[in-house]
Amino acid sequence: MFTPVIGTLGYVLSTDGTRVLLVHRSRQGDQHAGKWNGLGGKLEPDEDVYTCLCRELREEAGIEVTSARLRGTISWPGFGAPTSSHPGPDPGSPTVADGEDWFGFVFLVDGWTGTPPERNEDGPLAWHAIDELAALPMWEGDRYWLPLVFGDGPAFHGVMPYVDGRPASWSYTTAP
Repeated sequence: MFTPVIGTLGYVLSTDGTRVLLVHRSRQGDQHAGKWNGLGGKLEPDEDVYTCLCRELREEAGIEVTSARLRGTISWPGFGAPTSSHPGPDPGSPTVADGEDWFGFVFLVDGWTGTPPERNEDGPLAWHAIDELAALPMWEGDRYWLPLVFGDGPAFHGVMPYVDGRPASWSYTTAP
């Protein structure tokens, strides 16, 4: 049965729209350590996804969201901390570790108030030029869908299965 962890991921734009606020995950034991990431987290039982986004950005960046657009959704089966292991697909292949299943709502935050701190409990926060994101250390799979977040196209809805911490494939659709 598919019972994913539901989360939000927000990409906060600078007022001129050329930079994005990211966190450099550096907490000991964090599976994201060493990677730059958007801001967000898990949906609480009493929240809708927009309320979750606003709460997470308040907690992680000290800002109040005044405008955000849903840019897409992504299903990440097998992502996250390993929950079990099983033999690989071929006889004699290595054991494969299965991670958690995640389903994320990805937002572009284009209006906000407040002043982000220099860091939060996950690591330092910094503004990065959108056209230079490809040079940053981040999850390998992010490079496939981040252009869709910052593009002008319609919202996308994708699936990116992970196997052993790496994307196994990527597919998405858009609605007109």
